[in-house]
Amino acid sequence: MESLTELRVRYAETDAMGIVHHATYPVWMELGRSDFLRELGQSYADWEARGVRLVVNEIRVRFRAPARYDELVQVRTFLRESGRRRIVFGYRIERDGLLLAEGESVHLVAGSDNRARVLPEDLLALVQGR
Repeated sequence: MESLTELRVRYAETDAMGIVHHATYPVWMELGRSDFLRELGQSYADWEARGVRLVVNEIRVRFRAPARYDELVQVRTFLRESGRRRIVFGYRIERDGLLLAEGESVHLVAGSDNRARVLPEDLLALVQGR
């Protein structure tokens, strides 16, 4: 499964050169991740209400081409890996089919106390499409 999040670049997301600042891309990846879970049928807020958190362990972004103010960009989010203790999401950020950036985020499963936990079986089945 892949989710698609479309957004318009805001002026505040650009730097002095008029290019989207590198710190914006992880924010867009988070939007994509939230939409991905919502499209599966449960929001991240639903997971948190059950005491399940996905703690960011690592984020990688490789930049390919710049995005600029007022452009429409698409964030494609997909699952790279899923297990009971770790989930890895992949991302492709594009403008009209042109790859702007690609990346991934690694998340560890934790409880509301931020201690390591295992993903409940029903949520694991949900992300794995079972």
